[in-house]
Amino acid sequence: MADKRDYYEVLGIQKGASESEIKSAFRKMAMKYHPDKNPGNKEAEEKFKEINEAYSVLSDTDKKSKYDRFGHAGVDPSAGFGGGGAGFGGFEDIFDMFGGMFGGGFGGGGSSRRRNGPMKGRDLQQEVVISFEEAAFGAKKQIQLTKYVECEKCHGTGAAEGTSKKACPTCNGTGEVRTTQRTPFGQFQSVSPCQNCGGSGQVVEKPCSECSGSGKVRKTVTISVDIPAGVDNESVISIRGQGEPGTNGGPNGDLYVVIRVRAHSLFKRDGQDLWLEMPISYAQAALGDDIVVPTLSEKVSYSIPAGTQPGTVFRLKGKGIKGLRTSRMGDLYVKVILEVPTKLNTEQKKKIKELGDILGNENHGNKKSFADKMKEIFK
Repeated sequence: MADKRDYYEVLGIQKGASESEIKSAFRKMAMKYHPDKNPGNKEAEEKFKEINEAYSVLSDTDKKSKYDRFGHAGVDPSAGFGGGGAGFGGFEDIFDMFGGMFGGGFGGGGSSRRRNGPMKGRDLQQEVVISFEEAAFGAKKQIQLTKYVECEKCHGTGAAEGTSKKACPTCNGTGEVRTTQRTPFGQFQSVSPCQNCGGSGQVVEKPCSECSGSGKVRKTVTISVDIPAGVDNESVISIRGQGEPGTNGGPNGDLYVVIRVRAHSLFKRDGQDLWLEMPISYAQAALGDDIVVPTLSEKVSYSIPAGTQPGTVFRLKGKGIKGLRTSRMGDLYVKVILEVPTKLNTEQKKKIKELGDILGNENHGNKKSFADKMKEIFK
């Protein structure tokens, strides 16, 4: 990269030039050194490659930022700016930018094929809201979607019954109209989409009464969506061919269904794992007990040991959610929360105080440990 010229110098502009200044400079330089104006001139061909490369970087905000900071070293050499074995790989883009004014073999036929060729229909996106359980176990949902569909009356041709499309008389079916003009730089040919047929190369003499010749009608349809087990918020399900109809025989677009999952009243989700806060009484924590733990599919019994402390987490293996792309089940983590009574009568308060006096601090491991730490601090 050391032998490359500064891209701003190549285009004859100052660093910090605006987008319009960069574009204007490129047009001017490209017209001067274009191979059509300099046939057989190797030096002009190399300059044109250099101009194309400079514009490819400076017209791209991200690449321009990296180039301004790091010079040529900041530009990825694999990005493909038209040099190396690619030859004039960027000429079709230049051709489109200039409106085809150069003519010749650098895009005339190619642009016509692109306009007339099959084009995929528009992709669509639809949101669907499901419950926590439906996300975990999967579900089948019916969604309604208003979109363009193929006209049933003309089967998408746009032509009335008994008629068909014909080659456009204005462009002779090419989809393009070429005009030639003389300029101080020589004679140039301008290519633009045919206004009569919209660049398709075909016209409908007698339009379909249902779709007015477009071949498409807007309709509300119901689509069945299979939601697999394990989906989560922002999961996207792709349904091929359920977008809008293509053009010139192109395939339909696709439908992307974005999943939104409603929150659960008990469970929190972390990937395939579930978390549950389980309240237990002081007696259960102190003496141990068999408690009933809810899962998404059933209730299970779990034995908590005597002396269980608040905040202790137990794991129930395989009681979580199935992975979207695996058969492995996640786990259920149960966090023990000590439930402290808030409304006590006089007798209950008396009993609890008596129990506290009987137990003393020596029976509370955490309190003793805390007292020991305090003594160490204040030694």
